[in-house]
Amino acid sequence: MSTVTPVSATRGEEAQAYTWRQKLQLFLISSIGTLAVRLIGMTLRVSIHIEEGGPAKFDSRPLILCFWHRAIFSSTWVFRRQQIGVITSQSFDGEYIARIISAFGYTPIRGSSSRGGVRALLESRRILEQQRTVAFTTDGPRGPVYVAKPGPVLLASKTGVPIVAFHVAVEKAWLLGTWDRFVIPKPFSRVLLYMSRQITIPAGLATAQLEQFHAELQAAQERVRDSAEEKMSGGVRG
Repeated sequence: MSTVTPVSATRGEEAQAYTWRQKLQLFLISSIGTLAVRLIGMTLRVSIHIEEGGPAKFDSRPLILCFWHRAIFSSTWVFRRQQIGVITSQSFDGEYIARIISAFGYTPIRGSSSRGGVRALLESRRILEQQRTVAFTTDGPRGPVYVAKPGPVLLASKTGVPIVAFHVAVEKAWLLGTWDRFVIPKPFSRVLLYMSRQITIPAGLATAQLEQFHAELQAAQERVRDSAEEKMSGGVRG
């Protein structure tokens, strides 16, 4: 059975560069974050909607999942224990996110559009070849909010694995004043996972054709966000 490099090994040089104060911050943030996701997640009432032409099940594999950065909290709970590879930046924020999601059975893939992108795409391809799923927060790690980056389209064209956009709408939540409008669901809230139809991208396309699929991905993420929030009457918008 194939194995994936443990998260402790992927931290590498970044972990050694942290000061004692930063290490303490990482421990506290990741511990509190993990506990919060677990305690709140256990109370959530989750329902699922998949568009026609979407995957057979929400946990079908392999897929390239794309979602907005604001939905990390709820998504971490909904897709837990599926060994999904998740692109996380090599920043300080990315480090504590990597530690939190590791506690729920994810494989952090360190890299982003601004740093370590090629390495992240190569590792993502390896995970897809193991018939596992990879997920992107396409407007991460620093925005602009709701603007999808092209990495998933390039990966899909190289692997033949379909892209599925999704959004998690929350009935009642705390909306943070961060760049991504981060959402933390309130305990016992209803949440709706809304998944798009599959986007399959042929290999060997010209740049202009890849840009067309990038625009399709952008439209799909906007569509599932708007549809999910509409179905979740009283849901958290932003």
